[in-house]
Amino acid sequence: MLFKDILGQEHIKSHLTQSVDNGRIPHAQLFVGPEGSGTLPMAIAYAQYILCSNTAGENNTGNQSCNLKFNNFSHPDLHFAFPVTTTGSIKSHPVSSMFLTEWRQLLKEQPYGNLFDLYKLLGVENKQGQIGVDEAQDIVKALALKAYEGGYKVMIIWMAEKMNTAAANKLLKLIEEPPKQTIFILIAEEEQHILNTIRSRCQVLHFPALADDVIKQAIIKAYDLNETEAQKIAHQSNGNYNKACDLVYHDSEDSLFEDWFVMWVRSAFKAKGNKAAIHDIITWSEDIAKKGRETQKQFLLFCIDFFRQALLLNYNANTLVFFEPKSGFKLEKFAPFVHNGNILDIYDALEEAIYHVERNGNSKIVLTDLSIKLTRLLHAKPS
Repeated sequence: MLFKDILGQEHIKSHLTQSVDNGRIPHAQLFVGPEGSGTLPMAIAYAQYILCSNTAGENNTGNQSCNLKFNNFSHPDLHFAFPVTTTGSIKSHPVSSMFLTEWRQLLKEQPYGNLFDLYKLLGVENKQGQIGVDEAQDIVKALALKAYEGGYKVMIIWMAEKMNTAAANKLLKLIEEPPKQTIFILIAEEEQHILNTIRSRCQVLHFPALADDVIKQAIIKAYDLNETEAQKIAHQSNGNYNKACDLVYHDSEDSLFEDWFVMWVRSAFKAKGNKAAIHDIITWSEDIAKKGRETQKQFLLFCIDFFRQALLLNYNANTLVFFEPKSGFKLEKFAPFVHNGNILDIYDALEEAIYHVERNGNSKIVLTDLSIKLTRLLHAKPS
């Protein structure tokens, strides 16, 4: 993977290549950035720069046979770990090595993809994955072996915040004192969810969201769009290249989530003083509860973004508003109902719902409770 093919993040590219050129490679690093910012492609390009002895800031100057192995992400000294779960064919003790075919497909087709994209490839959208103790044991075994080509070994742990406590504790000593010429690159979207003892042993690099212009130029090049359409999509993507690609193909789950949100909010508005509308809320909760937990979490995160956009519009921060509803729902009419008198309570209710969904709470009860709270909060007065 060439550094020139990674969008933006020039200062990070420069920092990483210079650290290698100067022989100062930290043994454990944590790349933190929002979805679609390029943390995973950057980690792979960085690993290639190290393993293939590349120089001059690009991955085409060193060992060419080594560089060719990265075309299929199959270098024997490059190891991956990522959240997995059981499937129809793998009933117990799932680990990343069992899913490398699907993983490499994701890297080829959607290197900026998210966890939900991986779960769709694995056919497990209805489940939640994790990096468990079985994975930690595999990591320990893999890194105990000598490097195939006699140099460095690189372990990339994607979505490291999905590592459970047992796995983190098992890897703690290894990350603190790894074997000679062994490098850990942890990748996360939510740094605060990583165990502090792990985080404190890593050098942290923060990736900003991509600039609109960077995304615009990238999708014009990739999809041959006109500049006006590309600019609109870049603005709507909010710095997320993965979302921008989905918007080009009209394949974003946001369209479905928007329909669910509109139905939910309208039912919540009707419920005040209308007992019959409670039936609509319960029916809505039952329907969403039938979806997979990962889908429910993605939807609740979408709701947080939607309420945030309404709040920004209500307080005239129009330049920060990127959301454009496609269902005929008028954001400007909804915005006055989201204000300083209810936004914190709405956020708290949504975060609490996500917490309980993640921990296998009864989805129907969680969503019904959230909906009843919303009927009250939407009618609250500004303070």
